Amino acid sequence: MTAVHELPETAPAAVARGGDLLHDYRPSQEFFFASPHRTLLTSGVRATVPDGPEPVYRRVAAALAAADRSDHDPVPMVVGAIPFDHDGPAHLVLPDRVRWAGPLSEETPADAPAPSAGHDWQVRPVPAPEVYEQSVAEAVALIRTYELSKVVLARALDLRSPEPIAVAPMLRRLARRDPGGYTFAVGLPERRTLIGASPELLLSRRGSRVVANPLAGSLPRAEDPAEDEQRARALLASAKDQHEHAVVVDAIHKALAPYCTTLDVPARPVLIRTAAMWHLSTTLVGELADPDTTALELACALHPTPAVCGEPTSRARQVIGDLEPFDRGLYTGMVGWSDAHGDGEWVVTIRCAEVAEHTMRLFAGAGIVGDSSPAAELAETSAKFRTLLHAAGVDR
Repeated sequence: MTAVHELPETAPAAVARGGDLLHDYRPSQEFFFASPHRTLLTSGVRATVPDGPEPVYRRVAAALAAADRSDHDPVPMVVGAIPFDHDGPAHLVLPDRVRWAGPLSEETPADAPAPSAGHDWQVRPVPAPEVYEQSVAEAVALIRTYELSKVVLARALDLRSPEPIAVAPMLRRLARRDPGGYTFAVGLPERRTLIGASPELLLSRRGSRVVANPLAGSLPRAEDPAEDEQRARALLASAKDQHEHAVVVDAIHKALAPYCTTLDVPARPVLIRTAAMWHLSTTLVGELADPDTTALELACALHPTPAVCGEPTSRARQVIGDLEPFDRGLYTGMVGWSDAHGDGEWVVTIRCAEVAEHTMRLFAGAGIVGDSSPAAELAETSAKFRTLLHAAGVDR
């Protein structure tokens, strides 16, 4: 009844074990990225891609071209994170050292004790749950007046620990829980780290082959196997979730088609699962028309998809700005890598948190359509928080 998609290779040949790179990861100026096919660990900062008025993919291309002319690396690369807001500051660097390894799913990464386990965490929802439900109700009212067809509304949890938060054990727990997903950690300025385990591939390119894997339509997993299976079947049969998913797939199809000579779009989604959630999933596979079109240019053409913003995009952005009481920053942006050949892999920055020494902010969102229930969307975001709460050892 269920199907888990397979994605093509999107990175250079492996030279080590993924678990070794996971073990070697340290915060600060390091970047960790594990996909279903390869694991990447970089360290040091040779150069930073500057902010500016030009599109980010052009600034990255210029930085890679300069590195290609002046450095000895055979294939220079850029790693990092791009925010939800195209005009916001990105964090993209050319690393000093690059290490590739096999996928984490080929082995069982050693589990780690929960960082700060047993500590007296202070937890504050932003906004309060009842305010979030009211925002969902307002969004549904707008959808029913045909002002938009979908909008994604997010909320946050602010956590404070009396002890320093250990990022590396959190990363290992994320990888241990969903070794077949996309686990990442991005060192940010001021000793902060963006950490997460995204289930959603935005765009990968290897040579002329491009892949996008949007997710939209979700239900929390159940501990009881029979109930869990029932929920999976309910999600697959849900007209509301099928509609929400179709909006996203249609938007990505329209955005990718001009870049491709062929583009395969399955007629119906399949189910995929993480440790916390069931999702509807569609994998689009295309053949690139122009070999000079890079992975990052394609990713920027898709970003933000209706899976994290809404449809139509401009109106959904306005509603998000009106109803969400915080700046999303890097949340619902994209995280990944691109190289001087134009290849790369970018995932949607969800199931994530921004961690400082004693604090972290977790994010979760839900796609709101005309049939959405405020209570159900609150429950969905609560379930999505579990991924990072489990990694942090927070009993909530």
